[in-house]
Amino acid sequence: MSGLWPPPSKRFVFVEEGPPGVGDVERLEVAVPEVLDPQYGMYVWPCAVVLAQYVWFSRNTVRGRTFLEIGAGAGLPGIVAAKCGASVILSDAAEIPNCLDNCRLSCQINKLEDVPVIGLTWGQISPDLVLLPQIDVILGSDVFYDTEDFENILTTIFYLIRKNPRALFWTTYQERSADWSIESLLYKWNLKCVHIPLETFEADEEFLAGSNLPGSHTIHMMMITFGTSVPSIT
Repeated sequence: MSGLWPPPSKRFVFVEEGPPGVGDVERLEVAVPEVLDPQYGMYVWPCAVVLAQYVWFSRNTVRGRTFLEIGAGAGLPGIVAAKCGASVILSDAAEIPNCLDNCRLSCQINKLEDVPVIGLTWGQISPDLVLLPQIDVILGSDVFYDTEDFENILTTIFYLIRKNPRALFWTTYQERSADWSIESLLYKWNLKCVHIPLETFEADEEFLAGSNLPGSHTIHMMMITFGTSVPSIT
């Protein structure tokens, strides 16, 4: 791994103010290591901040649920879920130990030593995938980056949701191409999605969680599940 070790941390502050006149403010601060390395999975991308904001906004229903973050890298959404009371498992490609080490460091920084970090490679039915406990929510930020990975990602999601029929896949992606689409693959794997407008969870801002991310990037949020309707987590 190139660069400094341990790497510097990037801080994010999630805030929700109470009704006018009440004065109550809920606040969560987390820090994640960020490695400026050719292994781009260890960098905090704009999608991660938007997905973490969705987790924060949903924190009252997150507590007590089991979350799995795939392609975690720096693990920001999963760390926020754990801080909000969820049971969280962080995962990244089994063949990229640097990413897994980065996830572990993120847990240490945030005093979450009980959060397991496992290697899960998209498209592979590995023992670690088979032995996962019941999962309520799968998290994935900017996993739909390389079109060559799309089929493998949805193969893994299909396996997880077939095993956990009420599980939801919360995912964010950055608009990089007008031709971007996973519709045909969703149809192939009998998966459906709904788009979640960013303004519904206060993520439609250039500066989010006290950072300069997502900036002017166009980010979208989707919820993927089986069937024709999306069940509620509540």
